[in-house]
Amino acid sequence: MFGEAFVTLATNDNYAKGAMVLGCSLREHRTTRKLVALIGPHVTEPCREALHSIFDEVRSVDIMDSGDAAQLALMQRPDLGVTLTKLHCWTLTHYDKCVFMDADTMALSNIDELFEREELSAAPDPGWPDCFNSGVFVFRPSVETHEKLLTFCADNGSFDGGDQGILNSFFNTWATADISKHLPFVYNLSSIAIYSYLPAFKHYGRDAKVVHFLGKTKPWCYSYDAQSGEVVNRPQDPESGRLHPDYLQTWWRMYATSVMPLLQRAYGDQPFNSGVLEASCQEKLQQDKPGDQMPSSPTIAPPTGTAPSPRRVSSEERKQRWEAGQMDYLGDDSFANIERKLDSFLK
Repeated sequence: MFGEAFVTLATNDNYAKGAMVLGCSLREHRTTRKLVALIGPHVTEPCREALHSIFDEVRSVDIMDSGDAAQLALMQRPDLGVTLTKLHCWTLTHYDKCVFMDADTMALSNIDELFEREELSAAPDPGWPDCFNSGVFVFRPSVETHEKLLTFCADNGSFDGGDQGILNSFFNTWATADISKHLPFVYNLSSIAIYSYLPAFKHYGRDAKVVHFLGKTKPWCYSYDAQSGEVVNRPQDPESGRLHPDYLQTWWRMYATSVMPLLQRAYGDQPFNSGVLEASCQEKLQQDKPGDQMPSSPTIAPPTGTAPSPRRVSSEERKQRWEAGQMDYLGDDSFANIERKLDSFLK
C-alpha cells in the first residue's frame, strides 16, 4: 500500500495542461500525499512526459463514453460523456484512500485534511445542492466498488449522461445519511456561480480552498501576455465572461511559470500552442505582412491598440444578459464594479 493520493484525469492535451496546473498547485501548497494522473490515449507523448515531471504516477486508461447524446444535450455539454472514464479511479487499489479532483480544478491552499473524510465525501453542486458535485470527492479504491459501478452503469445509465449522474445515483444517500460527508463549498468553489449570492462570496470567498472552472470555457481557452502578466484573448462564447478574473489570473501565472517550461522541454523543437504570448511574438506579428500565415505556436494576440473598442451595451441588453446568466465578469460586471455600485448605493 502506498497510503493516500490525489487523483485526476486527462482525456486530451488541454485537460492534461489543466492537470499539470492542478498538480503544481498541490505541490506549491506542500501536500504530503502522492499525486496520480489517469490519462487517455489521446494525450500526446510530450504532455505525458511533462505530467511525469509533476505526478508520482501517470497511468494510461481506456476511455469510457456514455454516448448519451440526449441527456448531455440538456446541459449543452456533449463533451462530458467521456467523464465516465473517471470510474477507473476505483481501480487504484494500491492506495488506501484517495481524493479525486477534476483537471479543471486548482488548489488555493493545503487541503490534506480531506483525507480525514470517508467515502463518498463531496461538496454540494451549485446547480442542485441535494446532488454533490463530482469535481472533488473522497473515495476508497476497491475492485468490488469498481465492478458494482460498471454494472450500475450498464443497467441504469446516467441521468445526466456523465459521471456525476452515475455517482449521485450510486451513492444515493449522500444528501440525507451523514452530514460529515458533505464537504464545505470552499473545497469546490464554482468559478462561475460565485455571484449568485454576492454577500456570501464577499464574506466567505477569502477562505476558498479549491476553485473549480465549471462550464464549457476553461482557463486554457484564453491566452496569456507574459510581458504584462495579464490574461488576454477572451473567447467569443458568452460564458467566458463568467470566470472569476482573479482565479483565472492565478491559473495562468502558475501555468506560465511552472508548466510551460516543462512543456517547452518536452516538445523540444516541435511547435505547440502554449497559449502564452511572448514579447518577441508581438514584434513578429507587427512585422508580418497581411495574409501571411502565422505560426501555430504560441497563440498570438493582436498588438496593443489594434483591437476595436467594445460596443457599448444598453441597460436593457445588459439586464437581458444577466437574466440569461451571461454576465461579463471581466468587464462591466466585474466584482470591483459591482462592489463600487453597492458601496455607492449604501452611502
